[in-house]
Amino acid sequence: MLFRLLERYTFEEVHISDLNPELTLCYRMIQSEPSGVFDSLQSLIESYPKEHEDRKEVFYGIRREWNTQVSNLQSLDLNQKTLRAAQTLFLNKTCFNGLFRLNKKGEFNVPIGGYVNPSFQTMEELLEVQEALQGVSIHTTSFEKCLEWANDSTLVYFDPPYRPLSETSHFVSYSKGDFDDDDQRALAEVFRELDGIGARLILSNSDPKNTNPDDDFFDDLYSGFNIERVMARRAINSSPTKRGEITEIIVTN
Repeated sequence: MLFRLLERYTFEEVHISDLNPELTLCYRMIQSEPSGVFDSLQSLIESYPKEHEDRKEVFYGIRREWNTQVSNLQSLDLNQKTLRAAQTLFLNKTCFNGLFRLNKKGEFNVPIGGYVNPSFQTMEELLEVQEALQGVSIHTTSFEKCLEWANDSTLVYFDPPYRPLSETSHFVSYSKGDFDDDDQRALAEVFRELDGIGARLILSNSDPKNTNPDDDFFDDLYSGFNIERVMARRAINSSPTKRGEITEIIVTN
């Protein structure tokens, strides 16, 4: 969404934020040190064997090293940060289904994927991302913070952790803390507050009616706003037979 908008329009200010410090660190390093990130990524790629069985030791070694630094992000120096960003990109391209999932300790716990030829970022692509992110303020913070940036000329897009459609849907979580229904309600309150000051708003989420036609959670929560149900392909499922199109919701004011 961000890159599509930056490709087409010019803005006075651009803010992106996430509560996940690993994600924002990766963005910041590509924004400021794309060459360092690429060099570290290339070293990881060159260490990755051709045979799947041989790859396991390397993959889990990189994952293990990544996990040892989970609680030390603030103390990392520049070289360590660029390496960590490269490790994040590498793990994302080589793990199962490209998931980013953390356990309660904040450790990356997605297993190795079965890709024969993983598609890694090129230097040209990282430089394009760097160019796009110039002038973008990157924040590690919760959604409430956007109230400080918004006015009646602001477009705000919320992409929160989706409300699980089932117990097994929690598999796609990418945060060490749960985003539960109370958090969804708190987000809806911020949505209404922003609407009150005239900001333009977009929010995406899962559609609980896929599994329970009587579940009106979001219809009630965003009553009075536009709720559009759109078809979206869900590829994140361990069984290929269960992958396909389902509805998701887009809420706008």
